[in-house]
Amino acid sequence: MLNVIGAGFPRTGTSSMKAALERLGFGPCYHMFEILARPDRVDRWLPAIEGRELDWNHVLEGYRSAMDWPASHFWREQAAAYPNAKVVLTVRDPARWHTSMQTLISEGPRTLAIGDLPPAAAEIMGAMRRLSPLLDLIGRAAFGPEFAMARDMPPVEVATEFFDLHTETVRRTIAPERLLVFDVREGWEPLCAFLGAEVPDEPFPHLNDADAIKVMMARLTTEGVVSTPFSGG
Repeated sequence: MLNVIGAGFPRTGTSSMKAALERLGFGPCYHMFEILARPDRVDRWLPAIEGRELDWNHVLEGYRSAMDWPASHFWREQAAAYPNAKVVLTVRDPARWHTSMQTLISEGPRTLAIGDLPPAAAEIMGAMRRLSPLLDLIGRAAFGPEFAMARDMPPVEVATEFFDLHTETVRRTIAPERLLVFDVREGWEPLCAFLGAEVPDEPFPHLNDADAIKVMMARLTTEGVVSTPFSGG
């Protein structure tokens, strides 16, 4: 059962949040990297492509928290399904977020062709292609009807308007006592105060998603393995 629901867009420190929540005892934390590491998890999301309700106890079975797409797109549904869970909306400077999102799209999985990959990596990318219709649906809901993961991000002035609208929508929807709007640069204190956790005697994790994606793409191509910030290599 979820204790912490992520409501932020990708590239708002969601990898750092996954590491932080797991350090605080709210793990394991679901993240897109979980799907990359276990491509069989894709099938649990596919009913949403047809507009069917998801069984959250099945989709997120074994997890105590969730961050990043596709999970964070469904923050409303998860908030209703888990009324005692708290919601964390991760935010960052919108212009820097736009640049990071463009890096994700231009240097991410869309750059690879299944025929060029080792068999294990081809399986992973095949699963991601099955998930891509859902990611496109999520993207259109987030950034407008013209969006597709195979294209670039909308212009910065358009995308940041959607970013700000999303922030305000979450603020209006979730009760203030249940919501933390959080920039990972704030560190442990506000997050721990919100979750009722002790502040660790160590730096807040800061994981570089852009670097992780580059490493992951390289190792997929050359070794046929997924390397994530959480896999120890």
